[in-house]
Amino acid sequence: MLTAKQNFLETIKPDGHPERLVKQYEPFAVVFHPQYRHRNNPKPGELNKVNNWGVTVSWAEGQPGAFPVHKPGLIVCEDIEEWRDKVHAPDVLHYPEAEWEACQAEVEKIDRNEQYVTPFMAPGIFEQCHYLMEISNALMAFYEDPEDMHDLIKYITEWELQCCDVICDHIHPDAMLHHDDWGTQISTFMRPEMFEEFFLEPYKLLYGHWKERGVEIIVHHSDSYAETLVPDMIEMGIDVWQGAMRTNDIRKILDENPQISIMGGVDSALVDYEGWTEENTRKVVRESVDKYGGRGYIPCQSQGLNVSTFKGVYESIDKEIDAYSDEWMAAHQK
Repeated sequence: MLTAKQNFLETIKPDGHPERLVKQYEPFAVVFHPQYRHRNNPKPGELNKVNNWGVTVSWAEGQPGAFPVHKPGLIVCEDIEEWRDKVHAPDVLHYPEAEWEACQAEVEKIDRNEQYVTPFMAPGIFEQCHYLMEISNALMAFYEDPEDMHDLIKYITEWELQCCDVICDHIHPDAMLHHDDWGTQISTFMRPEMFEEFFLEPYKLLYGHWKERGVEIIVHHSDSYAETLVPDMIEMGIDVWQGAMRTNDIRKILDENPQISIMGGVDSALVDYEGWTEENTRKVVRESVDKYGGRGYIPCQSQGLNVSTFKGVYESIDKEIDAYSDEWMAAHQK
């Protein structure tokens, strides 16, 4: 029997022979390392916590994640021309070694034959810009002051490169899961040409560095429409786009782009809500597998971690993938 990691690899290969459907995050052992823990991000229900970039962040009950708070007086940098005075990246080089030793002890329990050791990074470069500036201010700055935006992006990227080195020195990861939402449900936040101008080279540098440090698989989370950015994702070195929503033509993307795989299609809004039911989960999972199944497709909720907003939903999706796997594979495997 193939391990979760082996079955994943067979799923993403153009000529692979998986034994079963990949079950969401099953191949990835997500690691919350000291650099992430020191972000001081809120837990569900916690409001107005100031993270280590100085951004005020809240995680309201019933919401799928934490969001920056941009009320008057709480925006770190309202004017992009002032970013050098207002934005201060945290020191990632000098966390207590005892914290890394505790993280290493967790990592040693992971069977690397079964799963990828996968550090978690969030928010990404674009999100960090609008966390610091407020999203409308950030989007306007791409037009009004591109030079300063390029410089801010370079500053954030250089910080992430430092994070990469410290993480790789301590836990030698096999994969990495990086969050950066690039769109809404129906559109990207900017046209592809502008996205390429600001983010293609920084991400090529960042993801290229992770791979130089031994990481085999880059999983990028963007629970959104981002179909028009797939060529850029491939050029950046992204192996798996996690979070792709049904507004994207998922099967077409996979058929036309064998270099990339997709974890998604089970939009969290369709299954993860108060009063959710097993019956509905079964319907949505089977619809997704029937429509998108094949080379490169991993049925997965669009939410960016192996958790759900409402208790039991993530496990329910896993259960339904398991229940449908043999039937679907028998009908579709050559």
